[in-house]
Amino acid sequence: MLVQLTKGVEMEKKKIGLKAIETLKKLYPEAICSLEYKTPFQLLCATMLSAQCTDARVNKITPNLFAKYPDVETMSKAKKEDVEKIIYSCGFYKNKANNLVEMSKKLIKDFNGEIPSTIDELTTLPGVGRKTANLIVGDVFGKSAIVADTHLIRIANRLGLVNSKNPVIVERELKELLPEKEQNDFCHRCVLHGRAVCKSQKPRCEECLLAEFCPKNY
Repeated sequence: MLVQLTKGVEMEKKKIGLKAIETLKKLYPEAICSLEYKTPFQLLCATMLSAQCTDARVNKITPNLFAKYPDVETMSKAKKEDVEKIIYSCGFYKNKANNLVEMSKKLIKDFNGEIPSTIDELTTLPGVGRKTANLIVGDVFGKSAIVADTHLIRIANRLGLVNSKNPVIVERELKELLPEKEQNDFCHRCVLHGRAVCKSQKPRCEECLLAEFCPKNY
């Protein structure tokens, strides 16, 4: 009986997940990352900078950063103090500057200057956690990926797809619930919807098209 109940819950979650996917597709046809970049390496750097910082702020910083250090070779030779001055306004700038330089050195040393295509390899790079690694795997290599940022975690919990704020648990459970080909774009769309409608403090449920099947109506 317990097994049947568990299966029933999972089936209901999958139905809600599919409804959310289709609804968000209509709202945000272009599921794109809001970080601005020209190369995979630049996306990796920008994503590392976005930790505890808004994408809008990162996009103001990266033009100057990439003008001086556009690729892995130049970044690997950068003086950390110079990088710190450029990225100062994004918070945790000393740690981030160190990670950018050390990450670039490790890419050259261990991966011939190329960005690896797996989560396990990416997370060996200084300053690269699972959230960043998933974004690169999805956006650069076109693989299924769950980028468990704050917007995705919030919306997935409100929809009842998960019951955890732990990014690792959210990533694992959504990977089992959502079709592989939809995962990466769903995450991007949740970010867009979280910023526009399903806000943290004052969600605008009265105008949310997910409200029809969302159990958390605030």
